[in-house]
Amino acid sequence: MDRDIFRDHTDYWMVADNIKNLYMSDGSLASLMDFERVLDELDLYAFRNWQLGELVSGPDIGRYTVSCTFMYPERLMPDPRGGRRLLPFDCHVRYRRTRIKIPVKIEEPEDFIPGTHKARLIEQPVWLVEIEMPKSLMSDIRTGSIELEDQDIDLEELDQAYEQDIDQQEVRDTDDQSQTPTPIAPAPAF
Repeated sequence: MDRDIFRDHTDYWMVADNIKNLYMSDGSLASLMDFERVLDELDLYAFRNWQLGELVSGPDIGRYTVSCTFMYPERLMPDPRGGRRLLPFDCHVRYRRTRIKIPVKIEEPEDFIPGTHKARLIEQPVWLVEIEMPKSLMSDIRTGSIELEDQDIDLEELDQAYEQDIDQQEVRDTDDQSQTPTPIAPAPAF
């Protein structure tokens, strides 16, 4: 985890720049969407406060992993059981308590830094949670596969079969057989 994050007040503004840069980069945004999809599929958001995280760093894309750092207010620390849920999938979760300097809401002249037009900064305690996830897990969740009766079925192959109408050919063959004229028996007379 980056030890220099929130070292001085400029890091607060760097968080906003990180978000802005994400929207400017299609690759980073796609990686972040895949990252979030894995968290959702592994039911991480079922645990308390995990949905409240604010992305402060990342996605940092490495050769085999992608990592993101999320910030939570100190009193809304995410439930550690959610982080443990990621461990069997070769994810690494690190927690760190730190402080961030944020500007106060300007309501009166004392809220300015003396001699400037900038807001005074106050320190707030926060939790930083870094999640490092293997790219292979992100790829598996994105493409998808199902294990059915000890047999792996690749969902991509299944989708291609639907596109090629393989299953429709079988339906057409059965429809052709059912459309052969069958002799109609005369109605019984009463």
